Amino acid sequence: MMATFLPRVWSGFGAVLVLTILTVTAPARADLNLDLTHGTIQPIPIAVTPFFGTSDTGQRLASVVSADLERSGYFRPVDPTAFVQDPAALQGVPRFADWKLLQAQALVTGAAAVQPDGQLRVEFRLWDVVAEQQLTGLAFMSTPDNWRRVAHKVADAIFKRITGVNGYFDSRIVYIAESGPALKRQKRLAIMDQDGERHQFLTNDNTLVLTPRFSPNSQEITYLSYYGGKPRVYLFNIETGRQQVLGDFPGMTYAPRFSPDGGKVIMSLSGGANSNIYTLDLQTRHQTQLTDGPSIDTSASYSPDGRQIAFESDRGGTQQIYVMNADGSGLKRISFGAGRYGGPVWSPTGEYIAFTKLAGGRFAIGVIHPDGSGERTLVEAYHAEGPTWAPNGRVLMFFREGSSADGRGKSASLFAVNLFGGNERRVTTPVDASDPAWSPLLP
Repeated sequence: MMATFLPRVWSGFGAVLVLTILTVTAPARADLNLDLTHGTIQPIPIAVTPFFGTSDTGQRLASVVSADLERSGYFRPVDPTAFVQDPAALQGVPRFADWKLLQAQALVTGAAAVQPDGQLRVEFRLWDVVAEQQLTGLAFMSTPDNWRRVAHKVADAIFKRITGVNGYFDSRIVYIAESGPALKRQKRLAIMDQDGERHQFLTNDNTLVLTPRFSPNSQEITYLSYYGGKPRVYLFNIETGRQQVLGDFPGMTYAPRFSPDGGKVIMSLSGGANSNIYTLDLQTRHQTQLTDGPSIDTSASYSPDGRQIAFESDRGGTQQIYVMNADGSGLKRISFGAGRYGGPVWSPTGEYIAFTKLAGGRFAIGVIHPDGSGERTLVEAYHAEGPTWAPNGRVLMFFREGSSADGRGKSASLFAVNLFGGNERRVTTPVDASDPAWSPLLP
């Protein structure tokens, strides 16, 4: 075992304390809500006003909250240039008639100020304009340089209050940053907020890295790298920069992932023409073999309760998705459509398994229930792979490859799409990007 320390690369990551529920009106029945169980939803017009304060922090907070909500596809922010009431006037009950004229159904007001102890206090209120009532209100405390995380938490609270589903905005993406010519591609680990901000490279460009995955607490990443031509599985601590080798493994190692409790890593090791699924206890370093046979078993993913495992295998003659119990028993095939299925990833809610499919020379990103029912295709493309779930199980990210703009090779980009195949959007990165992994909500 070996541990090294890389320069600390993540700054501005601090705790955000939720203080209290703010109320200024008597609670009443609310009619403003969205049902996310349907594929097509009319976005709710929402006015996100600048947070009252003496600096530009309030405007920046409002911009991030508005962008988060708009990017989800479920909200349509009202043009701020049409606002009638200013932030100071909105510290009490709004004049709802003014906002009804703008056809806003929801209104967000707030305030931001640095306290005597140097902490930033941010509070917000969400109003139902039609019913003329407050829906929720919260206050947050954090460091001033952590304002962006606070904004994401505000957006998460608004999203949950209106949809009944947890938000996903206070989360991060780790991915493989690709650069250089096609025949000498450099691949590094990179990390960013889910909106593409606060981008950082985690590793240098001297070694090839593959298949990054987050730990359940979002503080560590497991990934595969090559050292002296041999595959190694690493743990990388985001906050400290500590990089630890879990071990050198004989044969090829594919797609290491954490168990839901963070105590194990599951992966596949090959021997000859076949590969099997193994787990590695992170405390004892004990390996447990879960599958055994002449087939290629790989790309394993735990269910969120840790009781089952999905993986891909060609044991039936073609590459398909199988589900088994966590001890390797009860194995069954769940994919039966035309083409080859691979890369299964269990959703955080346990409701679906995402996959990549190749049929008729084209790739697809799809989802299927763990019992094999309800299969549907979300995206079809010349080349699309690597689905990963948002923390709330309602959005997926993947990467798509195509010809580069200069025509001398291929380019790779990240995209996000909702559970029903709608609201597909490109995620901007400074270099080509592949193999994304979405973190849980940050602690």
